Amino acid sequence: MAQPEWWRSAVIYQVYIRSFADGDGDGLGDIAGLRAHLDHIAALGADAIWINPWYPSPMIDAGYDVSDYRAVEPRFGTLTDAELLVREAHDRDLRVLLDIVPNHTSSEHPWFRQALASPPGSPARDRFLFRPGKGDQPPNDWRSVFGGPAWTQVADGQWYLHLFDPAQPDLNWDHPEVRADFTDTLRFWFDRGVDGFRIDVAHSLVKERGFPDVGELTWPPTRIEVEGHLVRPPWTGHPHWDRDEVHEIYREWRALADEYTPPRVFVAEAWVDDPARLSRYLRNDELHTAFNFGYLTTPWLAADMRKTIEETVAEHVAVGAPPTWVLSNHDVARHVSRYARLTQVAGRHVTDAPASLELGIRRARAAILLTLALPGGAYLYQGEELGLPEVEDLPDDVLQDPTWERSGHTARGRDGCRVPLPWSGTTPPYGFTTGTTTWLPQPHDWGPLSVEAQTGDPTSMLELYRTALHLRRTTEALGDGTFRFRDTPDTDVLAFDRDPAFTCVVNFGTTPAPLPEHGHVALSSVPLTPDGLLPDNAAVWLVR
Repeated sequence: MAQPEWWRSAVIYQVYIRSFADGDGDGLGDIAGLRAHLDHIAALGADAIWINPWYPSPMIDAGYDVSDYRAVEPRFGTLTDAELLVREAHDRDLRVLLDIVPNHTSSEHPWFRQALASPPGSPARDRFLFRPGKGDQPPNDWRSVFGGPAWTQVADGQWYLHLFDPAQPDLNWDHPEVRADFTDTLRFWFDRGVDGFRIDVAHSLVKERGFPDVGELTWPPTRIEVEGHLVRPPWTGHPHWDRDEVHEIYREWRALADEYTPPRVFVAEAWVDDPARLSRYLRNDELHTAFNFGYLTTPWLAADMRKTIEETVAEHVAVGAPPTWVLSNHDVARHVSRYARLTQVAGRHVTDAPASLELGIRRARAAILLTLALPGGAYLYQGEELGLPEVEDLPDDVLQDPTWERSGHTARGRDGCRVPLPWSGTTPPYGFTTGTTTWLPQPHDWGPLSVEAQTGDPTSMLELYRTALHLRRTTEALGDGTFRFRDTPDTDVLAFDRDPAFTCVVNFGTTPAPLPEHGHVALSSVPLTPDGLLPDNAAVWLVR
């Protein structure tokens, strides 16, 4: 584990801990379950794991409402368990990234309890964003991401800001105690061997002074149609997203990370649609990498995908940072189900359009070869290596995402991508737990998708991932570096070269396409046709 800039090419496996594996039989994933299955991740060929929040929390928003940043939620384990996990992961050459949630705390955090017990204008309230209202109305028109107003009134008449749930009060990042406390938290975990952090909603920490109304602004900005294509409008400043002042915070964090040997790393979760704006987070004195949500939300269309890739690479090259590529995570519908839709729309999971799960699987197989062949790093979301679809028919009474309640039961939220993994067996709980139930119910047809069922089957999604990841690790051309698109006669086909002597070809169309004359097949998402053509919705790696 001596590579100083390992993150430039890394494949990082996301662990949504509640749904990965349960070690104590209560139906909720935990550190013991993760420790028991570290070999699965190592054998897959990942370089690191990123673990969603495991801190003490009321779990109003799946742990993103933190009440203590320097401890472990008892339902997941203990601090000793966490330290053992880090050591055991390092023994398998897996680095460990944690999740840090700096925009807001839990309403159960001691600071917020103290704020509620203190009068308006008190130092305790100044750590958060309390403001007077306008008569009996909130201070401004800001809306919560989860639905409804972004302000909640307390007994003395003041209002506090929460860009997410009322149980997640936003912190005041102009307050020196807030900055100092998060520096202490970073040191706490770095000193215990943690290799870095994923920063939750990294673009939201700083709010515009004066708290002006948002008005007609949308975020991300609504794309406009030009000559039949949806294009990004010119960037416009927003009062609480992607403020320029946030970069000062990340320069301080980067300086801290660089004090360690080897240096610790950061990845930004920044929903910033403009590549030029996103790249600002990746300047050499700020964060190391950022999630590429533009790629994640790009529809399965060759022209759209090429444009996203070209823009992403160009903006990252300009600041000397490696791109990252991601297909799914715990906040979006799984890509098997997104790609299953016959109608593809940028930035939206089209649930009201005809779907073919077989088509979704086929496209997902091609998509992982495309993703792993692109320059830079990649993120995998647990279960995508099994080809898991979104569970779109969870009963209403089991939904736990706060979006469901905050939207008045009009938006079902993110539970469908968070269903516990199937490990073995033919019926629920599929080896996830030694108990009989799981915190979200698993579909009854997931037996063939389990790790046990797919292991050793050369046609399975799991074995495709294992093969692709090991080839990526041993192929000199792959990982960080340069690439160039090839011109192709078919507009539904993308092809690009990586040096030395590697070509990736992806057919987004509905008919087979010819391959370049030079090179032999190293790996294909599905078998080529008998006459050597690349089938529809398929990808191939060629070496020369």
